[in-house]
Amino acid sequence: MTEIDPRALRNAFGCFPTGVTIITTREDDGTPRGFTANSFTSVSLDPALLLVSIAKSAASLPVFEAAGHFAVNILGDGQRAVSASFAGRSPEKFTQTDWRSGRHGAPLIGGALAWFECARHQMVEAGDHVILIGRVVDFAAGDGIPLGFLRGAYVSHALEVKAMEAAAEAEVFRVGAIIEAEGTVLLVPDPGTGGLRLPICGSEAGNGSMKGLSAILGDLGVVAEINFLYALYEDDGGRVQTAYYRGIGSGETPRRGGYYRLGGLPWERIHDAASHSMLQRYAAEHAAGQFGIYVGDVEAGAVRGVSE
Repeated sequence: MTEIDPRALRNAFGCFPTGVTIITTREDDGTPRGFTANSFTSVSLDPALLLVSIAKSAASLPVFEAAGHFAVNILGDGQRAVSASFAGRSPEKFTQTDWRSGRHGAPLIGGALAWFECARHQMVEAGDHVILIGRVVDFAAGDGIPLGFLRGAYVSHALEVKAMEAAAEAEVFRVGAIIEAEGTVLLVPDPGTGGLRLPICGSEAGNGSMKGLSAILGDLGVVAEINFLYALYEDDGGRVQTAYYRGIGSGETPRRGGYYRLGGLPWERIHDAASHSMLQRYAAEHAAGQFGIYVGDVEAGAVRGVSE
């Protein structure tokens, strides 16, 4: 067998986006213990089972092996500080966090998006980890946006949720894309002004969609991989909402329009305010090598780093 590089394997596992949980229990004397984990999985509805994977090197493993009950707390988007606290070994983590005891004594983290109190069902040896399987004896769930984790960094689903809400509320909802290829960006003819703009699906005659945007790119002969939602842009007093996605193109010459270097964009031909605003920020972020996510309009908005 080919020798596996542990670091490369860890990076590959990190390509799978997960939520973030805090696993908690108590020692025999009642002392609360807990740690941050993203290796949580639902197992069965009947019986109600879930599992979490605990490293054999974890200091709290003996406590979980001896405890009759434990809890899984699914964190919300605003609980990054709580996650970071429980990822360390600080003895103050519980004194600095709002929590209460469940019916069976397991600590439940305040503000968690959902929690499951479990009885220990089975423990399975699995390489350098132990799989703890729990039988759910109590649980609760609320509304909110989950905290995400991808490639070693926290990620937020908040912008996607805002985009869905905007699509439902806006009179006109458009979907656009910033397609980059080796330092150039795709611009297409703008039928409204005779200039150039970013490719956009949707108009006064109908709302746009990702499927429609893909059809437009296909009609242009553009092959691209969409990476992430880049901006949610309001125009015309909020009546028009445009969700811009960022993607990587193969660089072939499109049937209409073309790829233009980010360092020399034809600004005098870009009359669409949304395209002009998006490209100004994208060019600056590309030069700095650090991208963010924008929510706002032509006058004001907020930018958050992708990994913040």
